[in-house]
Amino acid sequence: MIEKVLECFKEKFGGEGDIRSYFAPGRVNLIGEHTDYNGGHVFPCALSMGNYGVARKRDDRTVRLYNMTYPDNGVQERSLDELTPNDNGLWYDYQHGVLWAMLKAGIEIPCGYDMVMAADLPAGSGLSASASIEELAAIIVKDLNDLPIDMVDCARYGQVSENEYNGSNSGIMDQFASALGKKDHAIFLDTSDLSYEYVPLNMKAEKIVIANSKVKHNLTENSYNSYNTRRRESEEALAALKRVVDIDALGELDNEEFDKLSEYIENEVNRKRARHAVYENQRTIQAVRELRAGHLEAFGRLMNDSHISLRDDYAVSCEELDILAEEAWKLPGVIGSRMTGGGFGGCTVSIVKNENVDDFIEVLGKKYGERTGIKAEFYIADASDGARRLD
Repeated sequence: MIEKVLECFKEKFGGEGDIRSYFAPGRVNLIGEHTDYNGGHVFPCALSMGNYGVARKRDDRTVRLYNMTYPDNGVQERSLDELTPNDNGLWYDYQHGVLWAMLKAGIEIPCGYDMVMAADLPAGSGLSASASIEELAAIIVKDLNDLPIDMVDCARYGQVSENEYNGSNSGIMDQFASALGKKDHAIFLDTSDLSYEYVPLNMKAEKIVIANSKVKHNLTENSYNSYNTRRRESEEALAALKRVVDIDALGELDNEEFDKLSEYIENEVNRKRARHAVYENQRTIQAVRELRAGHLEAFGRLMNDSHISLRDDYAVSCEELDILAEEAWKLPGVIGSRMTGGGFGGCTVSIVKNENVDDFIEVLGKKYGERTGIKAEFYIADASDGARRLD
């Protein structure tokens, strides 16, 4: 892939000078969904799929971007001094948003750059294509200008890009996983303070299998099925609880405490949203504990419970994701299966025993096609390192 991107770069912008290559991965979240903006824990890993970029520093403040995945967009040219937030949600807006966030934070970016990028990560699949684009921009501008920022900073600027430049009120999980992923590990991240640990994925007899429903989600649409609506409902539930208990986030409560206090959330919908946020956070903590103890079957049951909660309490699943998860639960060798990502489409993630993977893909694909008329795509997930310059 990177050779093709380099060739395209030379065609678009010339082959002279210090040309550098980069990669930023997508992510899959094993458990801990819609907890990151509720002050809870998440457990994602970076993928070997993502966005590749080739870039060269300029001697002015112009940024020129070209994406081989969207050739009809042509070269997008902007000045660093003329970046304006919008809600278009186009690939270059996610790049521009990171630069804008850095400048807004007082980071001096002395020069622009030329860049060509391409992806092997499907957009709209719930595998954080937008975060991958954001972290690609972050690592490029950090490296080209030798900026004094670390990868946690890069994740923060990616989230600001998502929230304030592109209008999606997401948490920081996606950007954090893309920026700080580690090969063969998942990240156990406490989003309340950004403390984190790398947990080995000791799955020698199992594979992580992603099933793409081919139903694209849109997290910035102004409809009932929107990410921003779920965040608002969670915030309203928190506000109701704060009248009777001193907390700053739903993630501070355990299940027993929430059950005692839930009656103070008068709105039934908001109460269900809060119940998911609290219970999912506790599920994630318990799931990591089970994984560390080698209790993979228990981890899988918690994955299944997560999907049910996302379906019933948080209402971010959809018919296609439910079919993928429910049919997976019936198949031999499946440890656990759930939707992953923001929801309303995208992917499920399953842990499957090695000897059952081929049959799992064949049978689940057939069942899904029969029930939806859609041909699903399947990927074996390899936990990858985070955003980086390539040798």
